[in-house]
Amino acid sequence: MKTSDFDYHLPPEQIAQTPIEPRDSSRLLVLNRANSSITHRVFRDIPAYLRPGDVLVFNQTRVIPARLHGHKVETGGKVEFLLLRREADQTWRGLIGGHNVTAGMRLRFEGPDGSFIEGAVISATDDAERVIRFDAPLKPLLDRLGEMPLPPYIHERLADPERYQTVYARDEGSAAAPTAGLHFTPELLVKLRDQGIRLAYCVLHIGLDTFQPVREDEMDDHPIHTERAILSADDAKMINDAKLAGGRIIAVGTTSVRTLETAALRSAGVGDPYAEGSDVCAWQPVIAIDEPTALFIRPGYRFRAVDALITNFHLPRSTLLALTAAFAGRETILNAYQVAQQAGYRFYSFGDAMLII
Repeated sequence: MKTSDFDYHLPPEQIAQTPIEPRDSSRLLVLNRANSSITHRVFRDIPAYLRPGDVLVFNQTRVIPARLHGHKVETGGKVEFLLLRREADQTWRGLIGGHNVTAGMRLRFEGPDGSFIEGAVISATDDAERVIRFDAPLKPLLDRLGEMPLPPYIHERLADPERYQTVYARDEGSAAAPTAGLHFTPELLVKLRDQGIRLAYCVLHIGLDTFQPVREDEMDDHPIHTERAILSADDAKMINDAKLAGGRIIAVGTTSVRTLETAALRSAGVGDPYAEGSDVCAWQPVIAIDEPTALFIRPGYRFRAVDALITNFHLPRSTLLALTAAFAGRETILNAYQVAQQAGYRFYSFGDAMLII
């Protein structure tokens, strides 16, 4: 499909600049795939759409203070480095901000308290991606050197950095938050558990592709980057048992979708989900995984694990919008986005939510 097929216009004033309080007071657009009907609710109403035996699958990744500020050691020119993935104890891959940052160049990054670390660029590509080997392990210094990497469309300063973390975030490693989970409060999670909803967890450390627009004319030509996906054996068993008992698997966010579908494809032994003959049956159990995934879900993909999806409203021409279009249908999703705009919903990371059932 053409990338332009996933375009839409959004007035800047509808991009949420600050999170709403409390978390579960955001609006919720409920989209029924069976008849394309739309219902407007508040997020704390979501238990009304779930039933005992359903499983909510959360991505419990935790955002690291991934944005570093510094300068070139030789010239003093300013640079910024957005950490995306640790490749070794002292080596990180990320996105560079600054002019002519080439391989071999030494950089110095400083924190507001005067702490600092230096490193050398050991790999440079034609775009903004760089690999830097630091002179010492970076992770122990991150809280002093780094700042929370809010998306570029958010211009307001975040008073509490924890507000860009889910309440269940545990495993450090993401460059961005799994924003569909930002709407959940501890009280809402307890209510869901008491209602008989099972809570399962996975990990997908969100990396480079979140920050990369689709530049190709054809969506299929976009080279999606790999991200580490983890699903434990215990959580896989919970999901499979619930499915066999008639429960639904509800992914909280597109990253949970990619993890679950990767685990289902591994279970089915499917390498290319778009290849002719890759369909084996309507449902596949998931298996435990801990591996990089480059699964790019777009229209034409057949879902094997996920029955319903909780998600935010995504940027135009993005892989995330393509995923939701694959799940609900492109025209259905674009119509829902238009309805949301007309109803005054807030969009993107700190915006309102959608439940697709």
